[in-house]
Amino acid sequence: MSDRREDELEQALFEVRALIESSVAIHRDRSAQEQLITTVENDCAVVLDTARTLVKGASRSIEIVHARRPSVSDRAARHSEGAERDLLCDAAEGVAIRLLTTPPLLDEGFVREQFGRARPVAVRVARIPPLQALIVDGGAALVVAESSVGRRSSVIRVPEVLHALRTFFQNVWSDAVPASEIIVFGDRDRAALAQRILGALQAGVTDEVAARDLAVSVRTYRRYVAEVMSLLGASSRFQAGVRAAELGLIPAPRPARARSTP
Repeated sequence: MSDRREDELEQALFEVRALIESSVAIHRDRSAQEQLITTVENDCAVVLDTARTLVKGASRSIEIVHARRPSVSDRAARHSEGAERDLLCDAAEGVAIRLLTTPPLLDEGFVREQFGRARPVAVRVARIPPLQALIVDGGAALVVAESSVGRRSSVIRVPEVLHALRTFFQNVWSDAVPASEIIVFGDRDRAALAQRILGALQAGVTDEVAARDLAVSVRTYRRYVAEVMSLLGASSRFQAGVRAAELGLIPAPRPARARSTP
C-alpha cells in the first residue's frame, strides 16, 4: 500500500474518531432509553462479553477491524486474541463474517482453519491505523479506540457513526490482500502469477500454450507449476486445483449437470 493511501486511511480514521467523540458528547446526558452510545468498562473480560452478546445477536453480517497497536506481546495479550477468535464460533449459521487485520496481527492458524469450510470467515490484510471495531448487521458497533481522554470502549448505534465506520471498512477491504494469498504465496505479485498458472491448469490448456501466454519457456513454466504445487502442498496438478479452490484462489469447478433421460 502506498504512503499516500496510508495517509488517506489515517485521515479517514481520524474523522471517524472525531465523529465518535462528538457523538459521545451529544448522547452522554440522554436517558438510558434514548442513549445510542453505551460506554463499556475498559476491562478485557467485559469487552469480550459485550462482543459475544453482539455476535450472538447477529442475523446477517459481522464485520471486524482488528488493528491494535503491536506494543503488547505478553501472554495475556495472546490469550485475549485467542478469545476474540473463539467468540466467532457463537455466530449463527448463515451470518457472513469478514475480518480485516494487519500483517503483525495476522493469525495464520485461524486462516488455515477456514480452508474448505462451507462458510469460511473472509480474512483480508491491510496496513490500518490502530482501531478495534465489531459491526453487527450494520446496526450496532463495539468500538475500542484511542480518544482525547484515552482508550474508550463503546457500543454505538448512532446511524452517522455506523455509516462512517462501514464506509471506512469497505474502502480498506476493497484494497486489502486476501490472507490466503499472503500465507501461501508471500506477496501479491507471486499470487498473481500463481493464479494465472492455476487458471491454465483448470482450463486444461497444454503446457506449450500456457508457457506462450506467460511469455516463458515450457521448461520454465513446468518449474513454475512444480513450485505452485509445492506451495499448495499438492502431489498432483489435480490436487493443486482442488486445494486452490478451497483457498478461494480460483473459482470452484461447477458440478456437471446430470443428463436427462429421454
